Amino acid sequence: MRIGLIGTGRIGTFHSAALSRHPDVTSLVVADADPVRAAGLAARIGAVPAPSVDDVFTIGVDAVVITAATAAHAELIGRAARAGLPVFCEKPIALDLPGTLAALAEVETAGTVLQLGFQRRFDAGYAKAREAVRAGRLGRLHTVRALTSDPAPPPAAYLPLSGGLYRDCLVHDFDVLRWVTGREVTEVYATGSDAGPAMFREAGDVDTAAAVLTLDDGTLATATATRLNGAGYDVRMELAGELGQLAVGLDDRTPLASAEPAGPPAPAAPWPGFLERFAPAYEAELAAFVEVVRGERTNPCDGREALHALRIAEACERSRRERRPVTMTEIATG
Repeated sequence: MRIGLIGTGRIGTFHSAALSRHPDVTSLVVADADPVRAAGLAARIGAVPAPSVDDVFTIGVDAVVITAATAAHAELIGRAARAGLPVFCEKPIALDLPGTLAALAEVETAGTVLQLGFQRRFDAGYAKAREAVRAGRLGRLHTVRALTSDPAPPPAAYLPLSGGLYRDCLVHDFDVLRWVTGREVTEVYATGSDAGPAMFREAGDVDTAAAVLTLDDGTLATATATRLNGAGYDVRMELAGELGQLAVGLDDRTPLASAEPAGPPAPAAPWPGFLERFAPAYEAELAAFVEVVRGERTNPCDGREALHALRIAEACERSRRERRPVTMTEIATG
């Protein structure tokens, strides 16, 4: 199988290494808006450098992996769909609902495959939590707590392009909340703080956010995020039911110390970032994409799943701006 990868930044470089190791990927073509950067990566991993992004669509690939800048995702998805190529794309499809819906329409009209990069669906802990919930081992869920805490802010130049903390960061929590529980969000109430570095205020974003989400069976969920967690990279989910409780992301690298005299101290080597924490999940989602392209499995995370998560993020952003609860019926479905 010959795969074209577009975008050779941090996540593109990580994905290219995983694809180059895959036994069913016989050739990897890499491209970037900066052809020199693409050529350098190709030389390091034994891939084929494409002279330009345009060449990926004419060089004869079987599928495309998109890890380019967010602003380019929707246009590249459309080009791949028109070329009849299956696509794996890092989230998001686009930063707004109209752009997302337009790209999905192209994929659906072409009848091609679009798999979105929500890697937490391939993490062992989240998968175990999903199985426990679906098997009824926790009893009726009443509370879910999800959090994502980055150890340091992104560059200031990234913030105006990110879509904001709900769309860029918490969208992962929204997606995996639906995936683990099997329920839909009906209402959100969200707030945020920009009391940290001035660059967040200048970008119209927040550095810390919290949301209360009501699910369609009455379960209450909270989702919090911050860009300023100096202790390390912390991603967890806690599920509480009438029969038991379960935590995802609680291990000997969780950047958390107990205040109790006999409690565990802070870890010596906390998770430094998302690539380290979710490395096996990233590799697993790409392996799944190869299986999808080969016709060996159904799509584990199609574009409509990404749309559901984006709609929740949109509702949270509206709630934060307008300081009120927002029902999901207020957000366009397409």
